[in-house]
Amino acid sequence: MEGFDVTASEEMTGTRLSFHCWPSNRLEATRSVAPFGALYTPLKKLPPQCAPGQALPYDPIRCSSCHAILNPYSQVDFRSKLWTCPFCLNRNQFPPHYAENITEQNLPAELIPQFTTVEYTLQSIPNAGPPCFLFVIDTCGSQANKEELAEVADSIQQALNLLPPESLVGLITYGTNVSVYELASESIAKSYIFRGNREYSPGRVGELLGCTPRAPAPQAPGQPQQPQQIPAGPGQEVLERFLLPVSECSFVFETILDDLRRDPWPVPSDKRPARATGCALSVATSLLHLAIPRRGARVMLFTSGPCTSGPGAIVSRMKEEDIRSHADLAKNAESLHKPACEYYAKLAHPSLFANPTTDKKKKQPAPAPTTAPFHTVDVFACSLDQVGLLEMRQLVEATGGLMVLGDSFGQSVFKESLRRVFNRYADDVPEDGGQLQIAFCSSLEVLTSPEFKVAGALGPVTSLGKNAPNVSDQAIGTGGTNLWSIGGIDPGTTIAVYFDITNVSPVPQEKRRFIQFLTKYQHANGTTRLRVTTLCGPWHNPPTLPKDDPMAERQAMMNSPVRMSFDQEAAAVLTARLAVHQTETDEVADVLRWVDRSLIRLCSKFAEYEPDNAQTFRLSPEFSLYPQFMFHLRRSQFLQLFNSSPDEAAYYRYILSREGTTNSLVMIQPTLLSYSFNGPPQAALLDAESVRPDTILLLDTFFHVVVFHGETIAAWREQGYHEQEEHAAFRDLLEAPQADAQLIMDARFPVPRYIVCDQHKSEARFLMAKLNPSVTHNSNLDDGSGGGGANQVNTDDVSLRVFMEHLMKLAVQT
Repeated sequence: MEGFDVTASEEMTGTRLSFHCWPSNRLEATRSVAPFGALYTPLKKLPPQCAPGQALPYDPIRCSSCHAILNPYSQVDFRSKLWTCPFCLNRNQFPPHYAENITEQNLPAELIPQFTTVEYTLQSIPNAGPPCFLFVIDTCGSQANKEELAEVADSIQQALNLLPPESLVGLITYGTNVSVYELASESIAKSYIFRGNREYSPGRVGELLGCTPRAPAPQAPGQPQQPQQIPAGPGQEVLERFLLPVSECSFVFETILDDLRRDPWPVPSDKRPARATGCALSVATSLLHLAIPRRGARVMLFTSGPCTSGPGAIVSRMKEEDIRSHADLAKNAESLHKPACEYYAKLAHPSLFANPTTDKKKKQPAPAPTTAPFHTVDVFACSLDQVGLLEMRQLVEATGGLMVLGDSFGQSVFKESLRRVFNRYADDVPEDGGQLQIAFCSSLEVLTSPEFKVAGALGPVTSLGKNAPNVSDQAIGTGGTNLWSIGGIDPGTTIAVYFDITNVSPVPQEKRRFIQFLTKYQHANGTTRLRVTTLCGPWHNPPTLPKDDPMAERQAMMNSPVRMSFDQEAAAVLTARLAVHQTETDEVADVLRWVDRSLIRLCSKFAEYEPDNAQTFRLSPEFSLYPQFMFHLRRSQFLQLFNSSPDEAAYYRYILSREGTTNSLVMIQPTLLSYSFNGPPQAALLDAESVRPDTILLLDTFFHVVVFHGETIAAWREQGYHEQEEHAAFRDLLEAPQADAQLIMDARFPVPRYIVCDQHKSEARFLMAKLNPSVTHNSNLDDGSGGGGANQVNTDDVSLRVFMEHLMKLAVQT
């Protein structure tokens, strides 16, 4: 069984599996060490040969027993008009409109063999209408930069021009208090002020905005009897005054943005501004719940500092009290952290907390949501200080929102990222051409064959509490269910799903395993769609071996198709997500030990070696890169908290939890390109020895794109050689990495920070910190292992070579 193409499934189905051939029993699965899981990208655009070009305009056919959906792996009896479900082997009757027309030559799209992914436009759910975008702006501003508010207003004005004309928009600003603007008021800017030190339920928001149910107009005497009218609810009045189509209110909206001023409340020099972020989000989510409870919407928060007032505050107003650090959180010394986390978490589902209990001492357990949230919360935070991303992460994650973290609203990190939220499909894309790429109110259900179960999922997911028969007792990540809310999604959102092989006896030789991903979401045009992806794969029965014969066992493992089907890239990302998830409950040192032990056990299982002889250790190509992925994961900002704030750590970890395989690998092990006069650009080792005076390096860490000039190159540039015609080749050499860096940044969200630096200068640290420290200040520079001190990395971390030596020694121990 040679030749597993482990990357082909990503292009064909939007999935990557850690193993493509699975052992048929639980014991062998446990011995394989690496998690059995899938990375699934629900909105990935697939080539026309792998999926129908358009969504099917009818509801799907489901199995009457396990509720799996008809797919190409279903066996069809064309004579009796029956189909057999591959998941539970139940025989099902085709409905009449199928039975009349189906033949071997006339198959519906969902039975065509190459269409393992199909989309349905569900006819049973009415069109919800265009989406809504509610902009929530922090007017406290930055003390250092007085132009921040103008930058935000300018970016939002540009965003309005990118929205479809029928999209609804609304505006809320906040500082000490919260202002909700009435966009229907054209003659004068009109806003309703909410006190920033309290929380507001949807009903209370409607009452304070004057949106109460209106009685029907009285009937004049003598007129014929008219049918009784239903009184307009408060939600309808909100839609008439506060949430309007952008085509109707763009002038009023832009006028308000032009007139925005900083919060007028005075701020003493020893205090922080009173910033009511928690109250503003409460009003925003309540407003949407009141007006459009079942329509897709995004709350887009633009904040430049921490919440200091009212519910959700993360720090007091007194500057003498520092904002929480990693050390404070480790000691549980921050009294505001936990209440803030709980507050923001419950804002994801305003309907569950519409009537908060008045008894503060009697804490009610949070009710579990039963449907995916229709309203997504995005946070655009631009500040040199922390803003509370750590506390707000639960809200963003539960709703499938976006996070963007920058230093200033004038940076391209913010400006370009905001524009890309509103990216549309190309006009030539069938059916979806010109539509927004983002989707709303998404949920993911996973169905499996009986031999294995769903252990859990990691990513922007929330359990919807469906405890189906295929749910494992062993929970990984968000477990105990096979149905999750994933809220707002885009074509890059990727969910990691983990499986537990529960079978104990050998399976028949021709038996296959099946996985079905059901993603239900609200499209930007208001329709509800269901994407169905069905995967099929082989089982492997371990051969019966003589007892106490390690050589026979090792030989069987060498020829095992499970080993040959390993996808080290997907496995590295699945392991990284699992490690990052464990940091929420365990100490980082414990997580690092778990990563190390798992790697040693994996290499001991799958490497070729003679016992107790490290010189014979060898990894096959399927596993050869995995140890260095783990080496760089251990040194990454996901597991090392040094030199990062709690907000930055939360941001990095959240982005890792929602990106696909390729982008996640770039975060774990950055890519390095080398440019020189010796030839075309080429990939370079992520090693200190790649730093040379006569080369330019292009480093991509996903969050940063760094163009690093060697010492000689920088000196030539300073002397202006690139401006002379006879040195056109040098000018081309300088421009080449910048052009490639632009290509990287054009295709990425969030937009990375672009850094141009020179060797031995301050910003060179962005490159040096990511390199394998093969040469350090502790190295013996005369032993031939490294170069001069010019390219040494000042760190106490071990190098990859030392790491591999220890790994080989421990893996071969008997």
